[in-house]
Amino acid sequence: MGQEAKSARLLQMAEALKLRPMRVGELARRFGVSERTVERDLEALLDLGFPVERLARGLYRIADRPPSLHPIEALALFAAGRLLYHQAPTRQYRMALDKLARMLPEPLRGLLLRSTQGLEARQGESRTLEMVARALLERRVLAFEYRSGGSKNWRPKELLVYFLEANRANLGLYAIGYERTYHRAVLTFKLARMRHARLLDETYEIPPDFDPNAYLRRAWGVVGVREEGVEVRLRFTPEAAWRVLEGDYPGLHLEEELPDGSLLARLEAAPFKGGVPWEVLAWVQSFGPRVEVLSPPELRRLWLEEAERVLALYGNRQEVSGSPPKVRA
Repeated sequence: MGQEAKSARLLQMAEALKLRPMRVGELARRFGVSERTVERDLEALLDLGFPVERLARGLYRIADRPPSLHPIEALALFAAGRLLYHQAPTRQYRMALDKLARMLPEPLRGLLLRSTQGLEARQGESRTLEMVARALLERRVLAFEYRSGGSKNWRPKELLVYFLEANRANLGLYAIGYERTYHRAVLTFKLARMRHARLLDETYEIPPDFDPNAYLRRAWGVVGVREEGVEVRLRFTPEAAWRVLEGDYPGLHLEEELPDGSLLARLEAAPFKGGVPWEVLAWVQSFGPRVEVLSPPELRRLWLEEAERVLALYGNRQEVSGSPPKVRA
């Protein structure tokens, strides 16, 4: 076991030294060993054929040439690294980000590494992540307890994981697959709402006709289509039209720009509870009074009810600007 741990540490140390020069003390802290152990490890890496270079007293690196990339390719990988940093729930993502950074030329490599410091301190729950990843990689049925949004009850689920998706709105991770315990349909589950995840011995194969693009085509976030989509028609005021025109919202079709500068648009979304595309509602609400829901009537009614509740909450208050409202004990 000790030799296996040392071998793993040597490989990780080699990867770290390929990213940037590091001092013996820094390596010792990173791997939780003494500086003398680090010095012996550096000698072992040399014996294994790694081109370890001493740049100064106590400062070492392993020369590593990144692959040749087109500038746009390099920028795409840099952007992917930044998104990975924002989405990363646990410190285990650090290794993946380091490997991504190795592919970048300078100065993008150094900028990405400096801008993503702090991953080591993230304390997100990693067991669910591991179970879901293994379920997909090993094609094993995933069992877990799940609590839907707004619910207080945990319900047992068994899922055949077909796909993993990061929500472009909140960067949260979601598992998409066949839920066989109740709905017996392909559904979407947020990893943050799972608990007690475990793998069953049963295995499965992903259906060859499962197409994640088709499933997510009408998803405004991550809720895929199980039935016919709902067409949503919107009118944006001139104050919001420019945001829509430059926003590059997938699935949003611009119909007409009116003489006053307002904008008519439509999209097709997956219905959710009560036939309402709830993911679209949250996006619509982000525009405040600068958008009007024209159809469907169910979404328009819900949008108006939400606006009336806000008005009821604040409309009767005569608050002095800058003064917080009084709270009753």
